[in-house]
Amino acid sequence: MTHRLSRRSLATVVATTTAALLLAACSTGGDSSTDKGAGEGPVPEPTSPVTISFASWVGAEPDMKTLVDKFQKEHPNIKVELQNVPAEEANEKLTAQVAGGNPPDVAFIDASTTAQFASRKALVNLDNYISRSDVVKADAYVPAFKTFVTYENGMYGLPFDGESTALFYRTDLFQAAGISAPPTTWPEYEDAARKLTDPAKRTYGQPLFAPEAAYYWYPWLWQAGGKLLSEDGKSVLFNSPEAKTAADFYVKLAQYAPKDYLNSNSYDGRQAFANGQVGMYVAGSWFAGTLGDEFPQIDGKWSVAPLPKGSAGCGTTIAGDALVLFSQGKKTDAAWKFIEFLSQPDNVAQWTYKSKAGTTLPPINSLLESPDLVATKPILKGFAEAMPCGVSQVVANPDWPKIEEALNEELGKAIYGEQTAAQALDNAAAEAEKIIR
Repeated sequence: MTHRLSRRSLATVVATTTAALLLAACSTGGDSSTDKGAGEGPVPEPTSPVTISFASWVGAEPDMKTLVDKFQKEHPNIKVELQNVPAEEANEKLTAQVAGGNPPDVAFIDASTTAQFASRKALVNLDNYISRSDVVKADAYVPAFKTFVTYENGMYGLPFDGESTALFYRTDLFQAAGISAPPTTWPEYEDAARKLTDPAKRTYGQPLFAPEAAYYWYPWLWQAGGKLLSEDGKSVLFNSPEAKTAADFYVKLAQYAPKDYLNSNSYDGRQAFANGQVGMYVAGSWFAGTLGDEFPQIDGKWSVAPLPKGSAGCGTTIAGDALVLFSQGKKTDAAWKFIEFLSQPDNVAQWTYKSKAGTTLPPINSLLESPDLVATKPILKGFAEAMPCGVSQVVANPDWPKIEEALNEELGKAIYGEQTAAQALDNAAAEAEKIIR
């Protein structure tokens, strides 16, 4: 992804690739390297030149180039070699590199994949390094973002950016439909979707994306008081009565969605919002940057509001990216110096909300709560305020991506009317129980 790509365009690839490849390939990752980084005091600089490799889909971005240049000037004995790969190929490439015994020293990954790599002993447990650092403090991170990089009580990655999900809405279309304010409850949401929908004019309430059905159902699930799996990751909970209530509501929204986007993805769906085909769009803060970059013609015609509340209150998805070290690496200390540098609060701020076109959130408490964030990027106010409602869809089961794939497929069938929402959840649960066993 670029710094502003749809989170779900990436995560859909992550789920399918991880399920298909990671189980087989990452078993060759070696040990979990819990001894790496052991010692006292800050990790010393290398005494001779060292080159470390950094795999990402953001290496060509000006902000990252600036940070790399700054690091190399401050650490002249460490050269960073950029390995750039398209976002949709990144997970597959890393998996193959781990299997082949030649992973990069450092990688920028979708944070939700951290546990899958860590469970296959492909990553370095960073606890030793963190304990020695004057820069990185485990308790400085927003708990919701920290969840992504924690596996068996150890931190295997450093959160680097993130986002929560909110409701984008077209103020001009709301006004034309006689809707005075963004919806705050489920009934209000459906009422707004109904008023915005006029098939004769090809206008609709919001888009639904069958290939990404599960992810966009999660907020409704949490707002209804439902859960995905048990705390230990061994019991299926996503076909509970609360979950079925949420799925039934969510699937019924298909009647207010344009059919030509049902088989598309959330990133392509931005066109529907920009051209006025839909009046509402559930997305992360990346979408604010995309609207400003790609669709300046609708500036002043859209706004952002929190997602509506359900019977159990508020709930929103969160997502983020993380920096990790691979256990097969031979230059771990130098690689740590690099991610420690990137994790300095001023550098995290520069990468996220201070970036010219960046609309991601910093995963560090002090930055997220700073008045400077809203002063710099006012559009992020609602997203930052939504963080207390944020729930990570990462669960305590390394096979979760494969389980999610089944859930995604079954809910997609329900969106197309091939089965009921309840049947979709029961079918996905049956498949999940086979995987968990």
